[in-house]
Amino acid sequence: MRVLRLVLIALIVAVSTIVHVLPLLLLALIKAMLPLPRFRIACNPLLSGLAESWIGVNNWMWTHLTDTRLQLSGDSGFHMGGHYLVLANHQSWVDILTLQKAFNRRIPLLRFFLKRQLFWVPLLGLAWWALDFPFMGRYSPKQVARNPALAGRDIAATRRACEKFSAIPIAIMNFVEGTRFTSDKHAKQDSPYQHLLKPKSGGVAFVLDAMGQGLHAILDVSIAYPAGKPALLDLLMNRIPVVRVDVRQREIPQEFIGGDYQNDREFRVRFQRWMNTVWQDKDARLDQLLVQSAT
Repeated sequence: MRVLRLVLIALIVAVSTIVHVLPLLLLALIKAMLPLPRFRIACNPLLSGLAESWIGVNNWMWTHLTDTRLQLSGDSGFHMGGHYLVLANHQSWVDILTLQKAFNRRIPLLRFFLKRQLFWVPLLGLAWWALDFPFMGRYSPKQVARNPALAGRDIAATRRACEKFSAIPIAIMNFVEGTRFTSDKHAKQDSPYQHLLKPKSGGVAFVLDAMGQGLHAILDVSIAYPAGKPALLDLLMNRIPVVRVDVRQREIPQEFIGGDYQNDREFRVRFQRWMNTVWQDKDARLDQLLVQSAT
């Protein structure tokens, strides 16, 4: 039965991808070719609608073709016209599907900061480009040390993306750890948190600098897998009994809007201290979610 389910899911995913991506790309190309601001803005709801329909098919499969339960807790009252910065811990590719199932058509389409190499993923890379997902270089400290000019490229890319987003409802997603959690990474970092890697604060600071006045709130999302960190295949093969998601809506501290994270050392220290406090709260929340799910 699991093999048959996997075949059925693969077939539905293939058909849904073709049905949604082709018109999405066509509309995106027309939008790119016609430099008319009002027309481009008018295209955004159509592009987002196609993406939300695509995600809706995936959510239908989650509900009807698996026994995995998604348990939501915390704050609610979000709306499709909002402007949000969404922060979450990161363990698995399943995180993305979890966030989409939790938020699709409850808040604006989630847009992720993606590694530039992901542009070349067949069909998906073009779809992300069409939806204005920002692509980042994500250079290592060694690369920046050899070529300091690289440090400014991701900042510039963040600003360009935020300028595009200022005219539309938006939910900007940031996996603050910058990579998926593993025990090896946790040990190598000597992370002070039980369930998390150290937060990388720069991306959050740059978004608040570029869009802080236009954002309504931060959605602080904690994702817990009581049965252990899953792979995407575990979801497709119906091997995840439950996923717990807790959402806390945080006000954006006014002191961090418009600060110069890159050049102002005092501001950077204060911002990192605040992010560490957020991460301490998240670590404790994850501990509670895992204990609650185990009982």
